[in-house]
Parts: sequence; structure tokens; C-alpha cells
Amino acid sequence: MNIKDRAEAKEYVLKTAKEQDVKFIRLWFTDILGFLKSFAITFGELETALESGMGFDGSSIEGFARIDESDMVALPDPTTFQILPWRPREHQGVARMFCDIYWPGGQPFEGDPRYVLKRNLKRAADMGYTFYTGPELEYFYFRDSETTQFLDRGGYFDSTPPDIATDLRRETILILEEMGIGVEYSHHEVAPSQHEIDLHYTDALTMADNVMTYRLTVKQVAQQHGVYATFMPKPVSNINGSGMHVHMSLFKGDRNAFFDKNASHHLSRMAEHFAAGLLKHAPEITSVTNQWVNSYKRLLPGYEAPVYISWARRNRADLIRIPEYQPGKENATRIEFRSPDPACNPYLTFSVLLAAGLEGIEKEYDPPAPVEKNVFEMTEQERQKEGIGTLPGSLYEAIKLTENSELVREALGEHVFNTFIQNKKMDWDRYRSQVTDYELREYLPIL
Repeated sequence: MNIKDRAEAKEYVLKTAKEQDVKFIRLWFTDILGFLKSFAITFGELETALESGMGFDGSSIEGFARIDESDMVALPDPTTFQILPWRPREHQGVARMFCDIYWPGGQPFEGDPRYVLKRNLKRAADMGYTFYTGPELEYFYFRDSETTQFLDRGGYFDSTPPDIATDLRRETILILEEMGIGVEYSHHEVAPSQHEIDLHYTDALTMADNVMTYRLTVKQVAQQHGVYATFMPKPVSNINGSGMHVHMSLFKGDRNAFFDKNASHHLSRMAEHFAAGLLKHAPEITSVTNQWVNSYKRLLPGYEAPVYISWARRNRADLIRIPEYQPGKENATRIEFRSPDPACNPYLTFSVLLAAGLEGIEKEYDPPAPVEKNVFEMTEQERQKEGIGTLPGSLYEAIKLTENSELVREALGEHVFNTFIQNKKMDWDRYRSQVTDYELREYLPIL
């Protein structure tokens, strides 16, 4: 954003906040694990915050500063100003803005996930591209946060009778649209009480902000109705988990660089190189796109989540799917990467996906032949013959692959890379030291 644009955006924020009687402004930012953090200022502090930011202690934020260098500055991005529709309006309205995090001296903080994504987007911009994403986030509604009791028994695309889950989804969409977040589709998903709201594609930085807002809104609406919404990848055994399929495209100006009217299936060579980069680096970026121990309970054969590293133009069993081209909709030509889950950090996830794709373009990687057969139904020998690899089967396997990845190190930067690896190792150690209900049920009676 240039100085003139920022000045105009700041003027708009101050004017709107005054006219709408906004009393509090929440300054939002994200830690390296993708948890939303915030603190509130009053309207009286707004102009100062927009000019020079607000100081805060970063030592307690995961992945931020050490105790001896804890002072941080949160500088609001005025283009992200939105009034929160679920808060009271009269005389005490509440708005939010996303912030970029800086050192007190004015340098961008390298541990800020939003900065990490901005840095990767600049690399794409220097090549002449704008990176667009359109994620599909799935989630569950449960009766409360202590159990996994479903609200409904519906299935994929079911039009269930008016019930609390349908009303929750409708109210969530209305709030998102009121906050300027475009919604493309919404529907019941495959599993009982599982739902999906798909956001209309936009540039990746705006989309990462939108994902953070989306997750909070889903949870907020559920809480207001006395139920619980979760983006946990696999909360219930033996049914489908929740994914975040990410649709991606690169534009040059107004032209979709992934579209080629003369190519087979209208997919440009550049798009194929991008897909090849994703396929090549998929194992080493998986700890970022699927960062929790529980993420790997979803990535299992038989539950529609991708396990094998393959691509196809229609097949939904593959890691990468190329949605069918529709005449007249050239801008909709895209690549769908299907392994990420909705509990990831969207800033870091979009960063590593873009980095892998851009390397494919720069080095002109060629993808293997598309696999139009159902990969899950192939034998191990058939997959080996086709050269089809697999994603890591546990967080531990994923961490080891990421730890040796120069691509991820460069995409995330040294600070985030090292802190993220350290955190995930601790997460794995905590998990593997636990004695689970499964072990007690299976082994205690016989050993």
C-alpha cells in the first residue's frame, strides 16, 4: 500500500469509526500456530495507533520474542477495518483491524506470520504475478466442547429440515458478508454435523485475514447459540475429518496465467509447472499445512482425504485436482490442493504452497502423468509402478522432512522456521508420552 492509499484508508477509518459510534477497536494479529491474538484500544487512541502503532509485550506470544527483547509494536492495517456485527452497536460499537508487527525501531518483525506471507507474495509480484486463493473450510458443530455429540445426522449436500445447525450456518454467512467477506457456497458435508462454507477467491493476504475472521465468526455464532464449533481435523473416529482444500491461481494483471485456450484441458504449461512444484515438495510442507498430531488421523485411506502424491483433472482421490474447465469462465481455471486442514496457520500455509509452486515455475518442473484411476483402490505394487509417493503418516515424520527442507526454511524465514520446528517437536513429545484410552482398552485387560 502506498503512502497516499494508506492516508486515505486512515481517514476513512477515523471518519467511519466516529460516525458509527465505535467505542473499542480490537487489534488482531496471529501467532506462529495460527491462533488469533488481540488487544483493544478506545476510539481516543485510534489516530495514534494508525500513525505509529501500539506497543505490547510479545514475550508471551507463541513464536514471538524472548523475555529480554519483548517490546513489540502492532501497526493496524486500515484497509482491514470492519465493525464486528455480533457486538452491541449503540454507544459501544466494536471494530477490528489486522496488524503488522514491528520492532520498536520500525523494522518488520520476522516472526509475524502476516509478514512471512507478504514476503512470499512480493516474490510472486516481482515475477509479475498476483496469487489468489479460495479455501474450502470444513468444521463440526457439537453440543459442547466436552463431547462430540452431533447436532444433526445429515450427509453430503443434505437439505435438512430447519434446525439449529442450518440456522447457525445461515447466520454465519450473513455476518461474513456484512464484514465484506464474499461467500461462494455453503452446504452440509459428508459426516454428521459437519458443514462447509466456501469463501470467494481473492488475493492471498486478504484471504488469510478472511480465514482468521471466518474461524472466529463460526465459533462466535455457535457460542451465542449455546453450542460448540470446532476446526479440529479429526474429532471423531471412523468418519470423515475436516479439510481445507485450497484453490489457487496466479494472475498477470487481469489475465489468469493458469489458463491456456489452446492447451489440453485449457491448463497452461506454467500451471503444470506450478502443480509439479507442489507435488515435488508436498511431503516437506505437510507439517505446515497439517501441523497438529490430530491432523494425521484425518490423512488416512478411506475417508476422502488425500494420502498419495498424485494429481488428476477430475479425480477427487488425488492430492491435486484440476477442476473441470467451463467455457466462458477462464478466470476460474485453478489448481486445488487437498491436503491442508482448517486448523493450520493460513499465512504460513499459503506461503509454503506459493513457494513450492513458484519453484516449479522457475525450474520448469514437469508433473508426472495424471492418475485418473482411484489411487485408494490401487495396490501398493501398482502405486510403486506409477511412482506415486505418500504424504508423511505422522507429525513426527512430517517434522523430520520439514527440518531438512531448504524451501520451507526460505519461505518461512529462519525465525519462524526454527521456532515452528521446536514447537512441533515439543507437541510430538507431549503426545507420545501420553497413555491413551485406546491403549488402556486394548492392552490393560490382556497384558
